[in-house]
Amino acid sequence: MILKAEKVLFPPNDYPTSDGRPTAETDHHRKLMVSLIDTLDDHFAADPEVYVSGNLLVFYEKGDKRRHVAPDVFVARGVRKGLRPNYLVWEEKTPDVVIELTSKTTRAEDTKTKRALYEGKLKVKEYFLFDPYEDYLDPSFQGYARVRGKFRPIGFVDGRLPSDLLGLHLVRDGIQLRLRDPVTDRRLPTPAERAAAAEAEVERLRRELEQLRGKKS
Repeated sequence: MILKAEKVLFPPNDYPTSDGRPTAETDHHRKLMVSLIDTLDDHFAADPEVYVSGNLLVFYEKGDKRRHVAPDVFVARGVRKGLRPNYLVWEEKTPDVVIELTSKTTRAEDTKTKRALYEGKLKVKEYFLFDPYEDYLDPSFQGYARVRGKFRPIGFVDGRLPSDLLGLHLVRDGIQLRLRDPVTDRRLPTPAERAAAAEAEVERLRRELEQLRGKKS
């Protein structure tokens, strides 16, 4: 059983908690974003020093409330878990891994503005782009690792993009982006899959109990 590290509640600060923009381009983008955040959060649940979040305002210049970005999914190692109103880089650290779920609408931002920010100002170590509907990105799934101050493409391994910092492989599955453990070669279950498995196990135990009762009678 995985023991989840306790999450502290961080107090409000003087920086905004919303930029007024929609959380995602489509229903699928939103659901995929939430699923990835929850899956990663569960995977690192036992480690109190791995913070997983997404669609949260990340401020990167102290005193300037306009200098912020909201990655779809991000992971920061060595950062205490907690429920934050926003993320202040100078009080924490730069996110290590960022995943953007991109589309034609956000292509300029994801491939130019955000990429330049992650590569230059924030010095993000790994950056992944996933275009679920294959609207424009070619290839539609890309990964970059920081090498000597610049983003360099991450090569595919058996159709997967490895993340050294996550210790996981990212893989396209139709319009889904899934996470796989390269050690066990098993796909990490999503929250919905975990819930379905738990329900199936309860039903199996219920049937076994009914069979035992039937034999005794």
